[in-house]
Amino acid sequence: MAELYPAIEPYDTGMLDVGDGNLVYWEVCGNPAGKPALVVHGGPGSGCGPGARRYFDPERYRVVLFDQRNCGRSTPHASDPGTDLRYNTTAHLIADMERLRNHLGIDRWLLHGWSWGSTLLLAYTGRHPRRVTEIVVSGVTTTRRSEIDWLYRGVGRFFPEQWERFLAGVPGTPRAGDVVGAYARLMEHPDAAVRAGAAVRWCAWEDAVLSGETKGTSRPYGDRLPAARLALVRICSHYFSHGAWLEEGALLREADRLAGIPGVLVHGRLDMAGPLDTAWELSRAWPDAELNVVEDAGHLGSTTTRDHVLGALDRFAADSA
Repeated sequence: MAELYPAIEPYDTGMLDVGDGNLVYWEVCGNPAGKPALVVHGGPGSGCGPGARRYFDPERYRVVLFDQRNCGRSTPHASDPGTDLRYNTTAHLIADMERLRNHLGIDRWLLHGWSWGSTLLLAYTGRHPRRVTEIVVSGVTTTRRSEIDWLYRGVGRFFPEQWERFLAGVPGTPRAGDVVGAYARLMEHPDAAVRAGAAVRWCAWEDAVLSGETKGTSRPYGDRLPAARLALVRICSHYFSHGAWLEEGALLREADRLAGIPGVLVHGRLDMAGPLDTAWELSRAWPDAELNVVEDAGHLGSTTTRDHVLGALDRFAADSA
């Protein structure tokens, strides 16, 4: 079993003005002369934590982390109902990543992400393929509407009681209706208690889907601090109610844009939140990608997932940028 690298602190941080009144938090750690790598966090709206730094050899990597618009340490924060999310779309985030790359004087970088982060980095690479050296992702998603419908309706066949409670949180919404859109509207409600209640119910559903992995030892969504929970649910429902502003299946249809970019995909066979077929379809459409199926893992990963990710990042560290 591979060990994570020791905890390190950033040697540089900042707030990047990306326009529309938004400031995006960024940090850099590791070796200033090392191979550039960007960490693209999940959610959307989770923010990036210090644990992600430990996947990179600090002697060989120059690691960049950032909090996507309106979450984490970026401002304004989505927990504030006055924050306008019209300026938070996939296209905005892709532009932010490019602006950050230019700000830091990086020519090309490796991209590492998980869950929603895999969607975002794939969309970025499709737009800027010459700026990406390699890709390492776990918990592969492309945020197709079919994937969203699975997560917020289809998988309910395994958790019928919890899904009934999730649906009851948006009274008047039919079983076949737009549950995600209904929650997105609640997260814009003028009453703070309504917004808070909707966030709690959304997170309870997300935790139910992951309950086979956590075994009740934690609530990855519900255990977040109130402000972080509000921002996460508001941004998630905003993105997913719009299909992440991506044409259905576009990231798979346009995977030829990734040609020549080595990739490592790591996905748990037991992933209830994002079934394996998406990672499989991507690996078939992207000849330069290597798919590692982890038999004992779900969406949160396992020690085997960690070993695959660490191994890929160590291997790519030896390649020049």
